[in-house]
Amino acid sequence: MAATSSTHLLLRTPLNHHHNHQPHRHNHRHLLLPTTPRKPISITCSATQLQDRAAASSSTTDRVFNFAAGPAVLPENVLLKAQSELLNWRGSGMSVMEMSHRGKEFTSIIEKAEADLRTLLAIPDDYAVLFLQGGATTQFAAIPMNLCSSGDSVDYLVTGSWGDKAAKEAKKYANVNVIWSGKSDNYVRIPSFDEVNQDPHARYLHICANETIYGVEFKDYPVPKNQDGILVADMSSNFCSKPVEVSKFGVIYAGAQKNIGPSGVTVVIIRKDLIGKAQEITPVMLDYKIHAENKSLYNTPPCFGIYMCGLVFEDLLDQGGLVEVEKKNAAKAKILYDAIDESNGFYRCPVEKSVRSLMNVPFTLEKSELEAEFIKEAAKEKMVALKGHRSVGGMRASIYNAMPLAGVEKLVAFMKDFQARHA
Repeated sequence: MAATSSTHLLLRTPLNHHHNHQPHRHNHRHLLLPTTPRKPISITCSATQLQDRAAASSSTTDRVFNFAAGPAVLPENVLLKAQSELLNWRGSGMSVMEMSHRGKEFTSIIEKAEADLRTLLAIPDDYAVLFLQGGATTQFAAIPMNLCSSGDSVDYLVTGSWGDKAAKEAKKYANVNVIWSGKSDNYVRIPSFDEVNQDPHARYLHICANETIYGVEFKDYPVPKNQDGILVADMSSNFCSKPVEVSKFGVIYAGAQKNIGPSGVTVVIIRKDLIGKAQEITPVMLDYKIHAENKSLYNTPPCFGIYMCGLVFEDLLDQGGLVEVEKKNAAKAKILYDAIDESNGFYRCPVEKSVRSLMNVPFTLEKSELEAEFIKEAAKEKMVALKGHRSVGGMRASIYNAMPLAGVEKLVAFMKDFQARHA
């Protein structure tokens, strides 16, 4: 080896411990390591220190009012409870994120989450509750694959972007009839159900109960013309925001990330007699029968997400259930819509009043050039994510269950002040 200017330390490391070595073999490995002093590495983070740090950061004074459409605001008390249980879930010695999904600890979590959801929505015993993955968008394919044969006809009543996407995906697996679409009017209304011409042989009628982007919400629900047909609803953005008569539907599905938890969980509520009829091409992960038989544990589920949903369900029950939750949501929405309607046109909501969403409130400014300034100034006041969806522009305030009344009141006060300064 060529000589170098640095000093090296010779270490001898035995390759093995056998005594019958061959005479030619070397018993040791030579490692040349520099002896130049190295900066010491200090590792001082213990579980206790992490808990202390978490407690120190639990102050809520730095939190914003988050009007995002999803992932969205979660109840503060739920977040604090999850924080307190993060390192050691209820004496188990481990985090929910570390648990086996087949262990007794997580089994108790998922079973309680299902039981509480059944209580909240009064889900009948002849319906299965599934905790899945892939978002509501994956259900756009799973629905026709599980509910009909490739030649069956299905009806879609399209009141916004998500209903439109659902219909387009379903066309790969069934004969789709778009029996009504609000696209030409830019999705501002829901038709009278007498207006729509359903196929009397349609296997199901699909609706999106609340269109997140356009802020259009069904206040009641259509009945399939086919007596053997079923109603299917994407309830992603108003799930658990009000009572729903589950027995009116064959399938209800919802992504969790808007109203009941973090992203990663999709809830499917399906009448049990509809399970087990999937098309042969249905991937195993989209087959409701597989998930129902395995109690949502066919493969590793989104464990922490399900745990968080369970905490949200507990919180909703503690509030008095969905009847009380709906009252709070209606009160919040009224304050905001009144502010828009009473602004003499400075703010405008294009949606017909009878179908305005209690969850997603889109609005524009009469002077559109002020919209960027509105969003910027609101953010400085700790009100974030008010920019409208990229496809429609303007503003959108998503005021889900977890948005406190104080958040809506602050937004309205800001809107009035902004108008006074820019009218």
